[in-house]
Amino acid sequence: MPEEFFTERLVLTRPTPSDLDEVFAIHNDPRVWTHFPSLRHLDMEPTLAMMRRWEEGWADAGLGSFVARLRETGEMVGNGGSSVRGFGTEGAVWNVGYRIAPDHHGRGYATELARAGVELARERVPEWPLIAYLVEHNAASAHVAEKLGLELVHRGPDAGNPDPAVMRLVYADRPLTEAQLEVALR
Repeated sequence: MPEEFFTERLVLTRPTPSDLDEVFAIHNDPRVWTHFPSLRHLDMEPTLAMMRRWEEGWADAGLGSFVARLRETGEMVGNGGSSVRGFGTEGAVWNVGYRIAPDHHGRGYATELARAGVELARERVPEWPLIAYLVEHNAASAHVAEKLGLELVHRGPDAGNPDPAVMRLVYADRPLTEAQLEVALR
């Protein structure tokens, strides 16, 4: 699986420790977390832990989250793609996700990044379902999931969310087994 992938406007690369400061800057920006403010990274530790999980995904499945940079300038605009959840279990799924810097919202980068993740995941392990895991009030993420051809397969309370009224949605490219839905909801 390539560690560098080109889309029309983006260069997607496997994250390295040198990306930490830029990834943190995106995940620290409160505008990124308007749909789930308690997930904002207030210090480097959550960013380091997240990047370690990305590396584990790359090691386990040969694919994980990319950092996304503009082809023209090299500026980092976000991170995402497809990462494995439940590796080594019967519930393994590809989770399609992204986080885009607020100054780059509304330009289609999330869809471009997610489409590349879908394409690469389908090449890597096509038998694993593709899912998108999001909160219901994040209409922009739901729209991206639908543009990818994913359909809503689950709606329920978001366990562990500080706001008990928030609903969790799971979109998928096919029906999920009970084990896959359990992994998707972790």
